[in-house]
Amino acid sequence: MREIVFSADDFGLTEAVNEAVERANREGCLTQASLMVAAPAAADAVRRARALPRLNVGLHLVLVDGDSLLGHAQLPRITLPDGRFSANQIALGVHYFFSPAARRELRAEIEAQFAAFAATGLVLHHVDAHKHFLLHPTIARMLIEVGQQYGLKRIRVPAEPPAVLAACGERIMLGDRVLYVWTKFLRWQARGLEVPDQVFGIKWSGHMTRERMVQLLAHLPPGRTEIYTHPATRRDAALEKLMPDYEHVAEFEALLVDHNI
Repeated sequence: MREIVFSADDFGLTEAVNEAVERANREGCLTQASLMVAAPAAADAVRRARALPRLNVGLHLVLVDGDSLLGHAQLPRITLPDGRFSANQIALGVHYFFSPAARRELRAEIEAQFAAFAATGLVLHHVDAHKHFLLHPTIARMLIEVGQQYGLKRIRVPAEPPAVLAACGERIMLGDRVLYVWTKFLRWQARGLEVPDQVFGIKWSGHMTRERMVQLLAHLPPGRTEIYTHPATRRDAALEKLMPDYEHVAEFEALLVDHNI
């Protein structure tokens, strides 16, 4: 048996993203979205989500390359002066691992983001992390510990099988195989929680076009599959700055179909 979930990341980042999530849920195959609670258009996203009974909404935990909720005054060791997390994921990961002070701030921010999601009144369907930073074992541990206090039941383990990508004609690099193996540790950390059997959207991040979806669906293995996207109805200034090479509109259009594409 195959179960396929089409999801959208960065819900709340801009109104163009929010509009794409709403339309893809009403008109297409999108059933799941992950909310950035500290993002500029988060309130607009929550308003839309409340009017979408078929949309399952989760927390998109942001701990790298995005806005913090608590701000620099409360997070002086892990944020920049403007309150954003650095885009340097490796440096932040090392800092989170080795610095007790950084870990205290990290946990405070994780707790704040969960609390902010709870304050929306939306049901917490799942949790994932911006740029899959929950693959960091310290972040995963804190996310699960804090999340269970808020009824956490599901997380995304970004396990993208290289064999499937190879069947789609994609060249597989060593890093793809290493990442896939590393996800087994996160799966172990998440034991007791519901996780997808495989996730797609990593190799083709920002480029999950309809053509690629069709190709991927022809080679999917059995089990529960999540295909995640970054849709937007238009390329606004924020998206151009943050993700200049992403095909947001093409990904949105790919979601305006049913599950049999």
